[in-house]
Amino acid sequence: MSNPKPSVLFVCVHNAGRSQMAAAFLGNLSAGQIEVRSAGSAPADSVNPAAVAAMAEVGIDMSAEVPKILTTAAVQESDVVITMGCGDTCPIFPGKRYEDWELADPAGQGVEAVRPIRDEIRARIETLISELLPGAA
Repeated sequence: MSNPKPSVLFVCVHNAGRSQMAAAFLGNLSAGQIEVRSAGSAPADSVNPAAVAAMAEVGIDMSAEVPKILTTAAVQESDVVITMGCGDTCPIFPGKRYEDWELADPAGQGVEAVRPIRDEIRARIETLISELLPGAA
């Protein structure tokens, strides 16, 4: 019997920038070996265009993504829950791995301001993949 894929949920308030970039990087860099979810406690109407543009610069298309509402089920179904400034709005379940990534909020920023956030997220995602998929890096 094979082990199920590890699953990661990225949570931020609007699910429009940081969590969307993190989910896109994880899906892309893990080549589908990790199940990826993202959600927001108060989702925006659309994904931040500067985040979409910054990701397009590194060859990842996020233009079809839409912000999703955080559900208890999404947290329960995930092995790792990574929050990005949502504070205590994220439900806590025993046996889950929780991390809070302190990242600048790209909301209202131009693509120049989003690039360093994108690059920091990528570095953290690469570390996360090496932890979840030993030997795959």
